[in-house]
Amino acid sequence: MAETADYSVADHLRDGRTIKIRALCPDDRADMLAAIARTSMQSLQRRFFAPKKGFSESEMAFFLDIDFESHVALVAQIDEAGRPAIVGGGRYIVVQPGRAEIAFVVIDAYQGQGIGTILMRHLAILARHAGLKELIAEVLPENSAMLKLFKKFGFKTTSQSSSQVTHLVLRLP
Repeated sequence: MAETADYSVADHLRDGRTIKIRALCPDDRADMLAAIARTSMQSLQRRFFAPKKGFSESEMAFFLDIDFESHVALVAQIDEAGRPAIVGGGRYIVVQPGRAEIAFVVIDAYQGQGIGTILMRHLAILARHAGLKELIAEVLPENSAMLKLFKKFGFKTTSQSSSQVTHLVLRLP
């Protein structure tokens, strides 16, 4: 969807600061790597379910080569000392017709300021616009902030959940 690839809106953090939510583009590679470098090992492990120190070229290609149909990615960008910086990102990937898996990461210095909520809201808008019927997520049980965010949006825990991973589903209207 061409309009999704051009998605860009201004939103506001809990403290009133402006944040830009926009489509990820291939030119974001350096800024994405900078954001990853500012993200703790714990936060990366909560996102990827394993310790991550870096990403291979094939992983970077996967994260940056977005078609905006089966794979949609947004970044949260805020002004830091007069320069835009990526401070979070979210994406959904269609795993079967009408159903997509959704995930987020926010750098530690910006956690708790509403960025995950903002990204979720905008990804849900795009998912509905794309005709998706269901969003799914997998969350580590100790990631209480992400579980709280998903529950706030109406995600329900599924019977597939285990002590290692909580499976969640949101049916889109």
